[in-house]
Amino acid sequence: MQAEQGPRRHPGFWKILTVATCAALLGCLQAGELQGHVSIVLLGATGDLARKYLWQGLFQLYLDEAGNGYRFSFHGAALMAPTQGQQLIDKTLETLSCPQGMAASHCTELKEQFLQLSQYRQLKTAEDYQALNRDIEAHVQQEGLREAGRIFYFSVPPFAYADIARHINSSGRPSPGAWLRVVLEKPFGHDHGSAQQLATELGSFFQEEEMYRVDHYLGKQAVAQILPFRDQNRKAFDHLWSRHHVERVEIIMKETVDAEGRTSFYEEYGVIRDVLQNHLTEILTLVAMELPHNASDPGATLRHKLQVFRALRGLRRGSAVVGQYQAYSEQVRQELQKPGDFQSLTPTFAGVLVHIDSLRWEGVPFLLVSGKALDERVGYVRVLFRNQAYCVQSEKHWATGQSQCLPRQVIFYIGHGDLGHPAVLVSRNLPRPRLPSDSWKEVGAPPGLHLFGRPLSDFYTYRPVTERDAYSVLISHIFHGRKDSFITTENLLASWRFWTPLLDSLAREAPRHYPGGAESGHLLDFELRGSQLSFAQQQLEQLVPGPGAAPMPSEFRILNATYRESPVVLSWSAELIAKLASDIEAAATRAVQRFGRFHLALSGGSSPVALFQQLALRHFTFPWAHTHLWLVDERCVPPMDPESNFQALQAHLLQHIRVPYFNIHPMPVYRHQRLCAEEDQGAQHYAQEIATQVANSTFDLVLLGMGTDGHTASLFPQSPTGLDGEQLVVLTTSPAEPRQRMSLSLPLINRARRVAVLVIGRMKHEVTMLVSRVGHEPKKWPISGVLPTSGQLVWYMDYEAFLG
Repeated sequence: MQAEQGPRRHPGFWKILTVATCAALLGCLQAGELQGHVSIVLLGATGDLARKYLWQGLFQLYLDEAGNGYRFSFHGAALMAPTQGQQLIDKTLETLSCPQGMAASHCTELKEQFLQLSQYRQLKTAEDYQALNRDIEAHVQQEGLREAGRIFYFSVPPFAYADIARHINSSGRPSPGAWLRVVLEKPFGHDHGSAQQLATELGSFFQEEEMYRVDHYLGKQAVAQILPFRDQNRKAFDHLWSRHHVERVEIIMKETVDAEGRTSFYEEYGVIRDVLQNHLTEILTLVAMELPHNASDPGATLRHKLQVFRALRGLRRGSAVVGQYQAYSEQVRQELQKPGDFQSLTPTFAGVLVHIDSLRWEGVPFLLVSGKALDERVGYVRVLFRNQAYCVQSEKHWATGQSQCLPRQVIFYIGHGDLGHPAVLVSRNLPRPRLPSDSWKEVGAPPGLHLFGRPLSDFYTYRPVTERDAYSVLISHIFHGRKDSFITTENLLASWRFWTPLLDSLAREAPRHYPGGAESGHLLDFELRGSQLSFAQQQLEQLVPGPGAAPMPSEFRILNATYRESPVVLSWSAELIAKLASDIEAAATRAVQRFGRFHLALSGGSSPVALFQQLALRHFTFPWAHTHLWLVDERCVPPMDPESNFQALQAHLLQHIRVPYFNIHPMPVYRHQRLCAEEDQGAQHYAQEIATQVANSTFDLVLLGMGTDGHTASLFPQSPTGLDGEQLVVLTTSPAEPRQRMSLSLPLINRARRVAVLVIGRMKHEVTMLVSRVGHEPKKWPISGVLPTSGQLVWYMDYEAFLG
């Protein structure tokens, strides 16, 4: 009875209970609203980057966020068949690791959960993307949650961006109210023109706020600390952070490894495009920008970074010194099948002097340095302050680490080197800095360790409480929509506008050769002389002729004559390649106007590489959208093997152009996990594809080369395979490794409307003379069998091949 009478004695009880109940229900509703499902689609999920970093980064995201009201699904996507793709992903996921300190049993439990949420799927056609969308929607509905958003991570070559973007835009967007985030990996173009083209294309499918261009250096902990350090120490350091006190700023990234195995990429980009234009330039803007009033406002931060780009003084040839380690050209000759006398002009080392014409930084040199095959692996940003003090007593009487006569510097140590971990170091004769104690801790100095000529005890030294991989940091920022750690379109184009003139001026510059490692000595040391850089030490031997040592191609005109009763175009190689590229574009334009498409078959080997580069970097009006690309021949090696002709085509051409994915036709040399097995009928499959898509199996243009033994395509002397008969595509045997090849047959080649034969280099002179005298003898000289039935044959030869 007392319990029943309680409410009557306290009339406010029910009101309080009602309010409490409503508050609890409201809290539950709000918690429900915070929950949602996030789908993450990793495109290129079986590639190197995904295997080494991205899957681990996604697992870390799951560890961080799974308990915060979100549900996840992870879709690893690629072009390969489902069974093979799932096997590769399972193998990668087995290697995932948990943070230090986590109990092994808990780690195992979380890995099992992640594995259950991760699956492989083939994404190749529009139907595949539609099926993915249906599956995500059905899964979200089954969970009874709203869809929070979707992340598509493009770990694929840039040439595939347009097709993937089109599919995502048409059938991969999330439900209304959910967000879409598209993550893009560099390279973002080759120069300003190509970057603009790529940006325009992506902008037709995605809004700017949906795109996250990754520069993984912005995820490195020491780099990510530059802006917070400046913000949290404004009072102590902002007045010092200027031309009145800073002597110079050094932004350095050195590597001990060389470019072996990556020369196809390096020949396209070189060290400036690979490191300075993106990583080091982004760091420069963080050091040099004016601090916004609110440094945590991403919009304000990006606006202030753009102000730095507008203040950068234009670079000139004298703004840089470039070098190349001595073994590089030989590596290129081997990996890209270049002739024996080939010498690359690609720099593997660069030092660049940058000036910022602003009130804060006028006259302060910013040195950007990077290189391969150097004496140590290390990265750091070093702000060196002027030393205006003079101490009368000798150094042995100076207060340890605190004398005003000691160097004063702030160093953001990115990693590796003698220290071996990320760190922020501040000279003890500067104010003691403030760093967030939850993420950075002050550490003591190991005895005997010196940095920049001083014992580590001279510095206040801080290191991360927990070291995190850059990709794990950036994936977390993507999830939380933090745009300040990524490259905007405007930022990207501003950087390319700054760097492109210097890159153009260096295109024909012979870099200084250095042995590599410690043996390079002082060969790469350079000096600042006003607004120019120059090497401090004269090089005793010029291993590669410098500019002016030989006549430049522009001093000669293109000659037209005949060779084997067909037209021949003669010139120096640079002009010859330019002429051939122009002729191919003209043929493409005519074919597209007449038939609506252009079918181009390209040979492998070293000779076409320069042509691919010319087409990619100089022919922006080429009708790629209506061009189908076929291979004339292919080595029987896995698709990603450096020996693969398609791999060379991708490295030098496809990743720079916007050609529809379905217009690219690699030869099927790798079927059922076997190479060129007769029973797999790869040759017949390719022949059927040609017959289906190419009218009358007649290519608009076939590009061939000529081997020193007279072979062309992969049709070799003393071998009847492919020289006659009905077969369109054949398997052949080469006298050189790799021996198994696939090739278009001679009858199919001779159906083409136009055949171009490119012959370059002094090594081809002897065979050029021999073939000029032989008749129609394809069994001895397969190239002599190239006689288009109703089309035209044109030879393109440089003077070295023709005259010796």
